Amino acid sequence: METSPMTKPQTLDWQQAFAGRAGNMQASEIRELLKVLAQPDIISFAGGIPDPALFPLDLMQRASADILADPASGRAALQYSVSEGYLPLREWIVGYMARRGVSCAPDNIVITAGSQQGLEFIGKLLISADDTVLVTAPTYLGALQAFDPYEPRYDSFALEADNRTPQSYRDAAAAGTGRIAFAYVVPEFANPTGLTATIEARRRLLDLAEELRIPLVEDAAYEAIRFEGDPLPSCQQLDIERCGGIDQSRVIYCGTFSKTIVPGLRIGWLCASRAFIGKIVLAKQAGDLHSPTLNQMIMHRIATKAHDAQVAAAVALYRDRRDAMLAALERYMPSCVGWTRPGGGMFIWVTLPDAIDTARLLVESLASERVAFVPGGAFFKDGAGRNCLRLNYSLPSIAEIDEGVARLGRLVAAELSRQAALPRRA
Repeated sequence: METSPMTKPQTLDWQQAFAGRAGNMQASEIRELLKVLAQPDIISFAGGIPDPALFPLDLMQRASADILADPASGRAALQYSVSEGYLPLREWIVGYMARRGVSCAPDNIVITAGSQQGLEFIGKLLISADDTVLVTAPTYLGALQAFDPYEPRYDSFALEADNRTPQSYRDAAAAGTGRIAFAYVVPEFANPTGLTATIEARRRLLDLAEELRIPLVEDAAYEAIRFEGDPLPSCQQLDIERCGGIDQSRVIYCGTFSKTIVPGLRIGWLCASRAFIGKIVLAKQAGDLHSPTLNQMIMHRIATKAHDAQVAAAVALYRDRRDAMLAALERYMPSCVGWTRPGGGMFIWVTLPDAIDTARLLVESLASERVAFVPGGAFFKDGAGRNCLRLNYSLPSIAEIDEGVARLGRLVAAELSRQAALPRRA
């Protein structure tokens, strides 16, 4: 049947074309905020962004020039490569993990496009629709985004003083498939709270994972940015001490260079048993074949020469900014406001009176005070946290921290006064 030249073709309804799981994909509140933050008069406490003044530009320029100047390394850097990742970089990571008390081999490591890609692969391999994933409340927004497309249910656990029984988690999971896929935790200077799990809490979490016979995903993005005290053993180290070796461990360790060297090269890694890494390699092959080899080669050279110096510089800078933000909160916030006091990392979690909705407060803050933060509800799946917010101190200067917190304190005080003036119900 011929179509008349005057007949308009029907346009595709993309909403009908998407798979059902696409409905679980939501925009990141943080990524959306970045569009606003380009405005020069905004003081941003929103993104967990390293200070670019720390980026080793000279080392990166020399490393890339040296790699590309040599015909053999240049061709290798620009060619397809193995999905597991650049072997010298994986060998460097093996040494780094050994310093963290984890004995492993290159076959226990796969290079990912930042630890975020590692989380997405974990969701793809371990979650079936209506499986339950155990998370803290609040938890890292990016992890929820990575897991959501695979249609999980969520249940929450408390790291400290949790009196729930393993059976209670099984009972809750029965509302879905009855299967608990895994538990996810950021034990060190957590995003968003800045809190660190005690060694007792880590052991209890391992006990729970063992009782439930599930993997434990350990997101270690911030562990190197420690301002005081001695490092605690990772969950993976503690589990290996129990089970006897990395290939018997239930812990999947997610590492990254984004917070300590540079985020733009997009280099992270997973460290786990060979049985798990073998499947991740297949996911990597299907996803992007391999991470860019040139980026991996550059990162290997910089990590070999300057990793510890980069970490030390970040710790010194961010410690001063953490101290400045804590002092500003003490100086400017009303007495009814509380906050965490992190021993490292990039974030402070602020709790306001229950009546304040921080999503609405953000709109007013951007309009009147020109200060950005992340509303707390983004880090929960159950509608909680609406009276909380996350502040980042790694990017703004000390002067911006003082001025921005002063503006926020003024805004919170005005909101409290406004609510006090509202007529109360009889």
